[in-house]
Amino acid sequence: MVGSLLYSLWSTAARKSISSSSSSFKYLKPFALPRTAAAFSTSTTAAAASPSILFDSPGGVVDPNRLRNVAVIAHVDHGKTTLMDRLLRQCGADIPHERALDSISLERERGITISSKVTGISWKEHELNMVDTPGHADFGGEVERVVGMVEGAVLVVDAGEGPLAQTKFVLAKALKYGLRPLLLLNKVDRPSVTEERCNEVESLVFDLFANLGATEEQLEFPVLYASAKEGWASSTYTKNPPDDAKNMSELLDAIVRHVHPPTASLDAPFQMLVSMMERDNYVGRILTGRIYSGILQVGDKVHGLNSTDTGVVKIEEGKVVKLMKKKGTTIISVDTAGAGDIVSMAGLNNPAIGHTIASVEVMTALPTVVLDPPTISMTFGVNDSPLAGRDGIYLTGRQIGDRLMAEAERNLAINVLPSMSESYEVLGRGELQLGILIENMRREKFELSVSPPRVMYKTEKGQKLEPIEEVTVEVNEEHVGLVMEALSHRRGEITDMGPVPGHVGRTRLCLTCPSRGLVGYRSVFNSVTRGTGFMHRAFLSYEKYRGPLGNVRKGVLVSMGFGTITAHALMSLEARGMLFVKPGMEAYDGMIIGEHSRDSDLDVNPVRTKELNNIRAASKDENVKLTPPRLINLEEAIGYVAPDELIEVTPNAIRLRKKYMDVNKRKTMSKKPRE
Repeated sequence: MVGSLLYSLWSTAARKSISSSSSSFKYLKPFALPRTAAAFSTSTTAAAASPSILFDSPGGVVDPNRLRNVAVIAHVDHGKTTLMDRLLRQCGADIPHERALDSISLERERGITISSKVTGISWKEHELNMVDTPGHADFGGEVERVVGMVEGAVLVVDAGEGPLAQTKFVLAKALKYGLRPLLLLNKVDRPSVTEERCNEVESLVFDLFANLGATEEQLEFPVLYASAKEGWASSTYTKNPPDDAKNMSELLDAIVRHVHPPTASLDAPFQMLVSMMERDNYVGRILTGRIYSGILQVGDKVHGLNSTDTGVVKIEEGKVVKLMKKKGTTIISVDTAGAGDIVSMAGLNNPAIGHTIASVEVMTALPTVVLDPPTISMTFGVNDSPLAGRDGIYLTGRQIGDRLMAEAERNLAINVLPSMSESYEVLGRGELQLGILIENMRREKFELSVSPPRVMYKTEKGQKLEPIEEVTVEVNEEHVGLVMEALSHRRGEITDMGPVPGHVGRTRLCLTCPSRGLVGYRSVFNSVTRGTGFMHRAFLSYEKYRGPLGNVRKGVLVSMGFGTITAHALMSLEARGMLFVKPGMEAYDGMIIGEHSRDSDLDVNPVRTKELNNIRAASKDENVKLTPPRLINLEEAIGYVAPDELIEVTPNAIRLRKKYMDVNKRKTMSKKPRE
């Protein structure tokens, strides 16, 4: 009786389920997709009749021959992210604001790209996976780890400035991995850009290709002219194309024609190399990469593999719980993805960037991308100043260490080494990269103390080598002498000098300089050139040590009192140098409150108050007028501090201090020879 009743209820529910789902049958996928080439050819035949099924169906697998994986590479401020906006608009994506791919708050505030992003767009019968990359040399690791995902690259060059230092760096990486670049001369709508200038830039880029060892196939790159700001690209030089041609169609068509489809097999077992990683509070670790072979479905059993010196090590085995793909500015869930496509998956918690995700029967790891070594290091430690613990939430060395280890796991260009007394040695590419990390930690309510940057030296055959950077400087003629004098003190050597084409009264300097000499120079450069100069730098090579630097900084004013800074005390200290503080701020023993006018440090008392006497109350004071102080931000602080000083970083303040706060201890340590 009970059995017949249950059967009757089940059959009724099943009929209702089938009748309700029949109207939306097109959104359902089969329970198990066949993994054979014949089955795939059947699905692609149906997709050819209806392109929307190919691209918009959650369960569709895209034919590798219809895929194009392309990276957009360029020097900083040459228009990569703006170009990506226009391509997304061209393909019908909804752009909520300008620079839509700059999703990090620091990227929108500073107007730079910090991390690489992947997005997909549909063009005609093809699916394009576009990767937007950073332009700063400090974030070169982001470029290096994504070039393995793509087969082609759009090299964006400012038609007015031409190829610069970072252009050479990103192009060398693209050519090294066999990518076929397209040259896009951007900003041709500027009045100073002429057809002769475009031909000249094209020749410079061709010479750059040849010097970097490009193959004959890579040297036959197509050239396009564009204005990403106005949203058009053309295969011929023009400043004002017809209205029906003011779009990105020619660039998208050139990508489809020139870039090869991925070489991938759908019949082989599944393999994917992890190139990006992020964390989600609901599904855990999200791993992004390009599928090198096979087909991946939600629910498949996979495992993570790591290639070590002793062999391939199995990291973790699990099941794919979610499969995602970036489409425009949104993320869509898919049920199946095939070889050659770039997708994100969730379900494994231990694999990281550089590891291989594969089917459980596969025990072969894919080759990983080799990154350039770090060139600079800083020590992160616990904030032990008298004002510690007032602003932040995360204060201990364990919390700081966990945060740094998590950063090193998703950013391969940063290495973290445990040091002594709850401190950590952080190795990176430059002060900007490490400054971004410190700023992110500060916004996350961390408190920490940071040492000044130190350059990573090498020793080969008994000779000391140091990292040398290629620097390109563009300044007004009246500032050339000041810039050359400052860089000569920092061991810079001029390699080329000449006028800037199309800009009267502007001079371009090309030079090589040690990385240690460029630490802290950007703020000095901006001050000397009154904000009118441009300076770009990129790592060149390790060369012989060039000797000690000249005098690049004066002494500092060091506080020897604890309390609130008073206007009465600062009035008498203004003649001693430039102040970094203003009345009402807190000070303590060993805190740096200003720059001395001489080369030696000076201990001062900024908390001194006007004392009570027989004819005047202590609160009575004359109308004190102080010169506005120089309030130092994080980037300036990183370049300003000396080896015996530290930066105190809290969510609400950036302070400079001496490493040893006691004046007697400082005098004792100053007599010891430096390393």
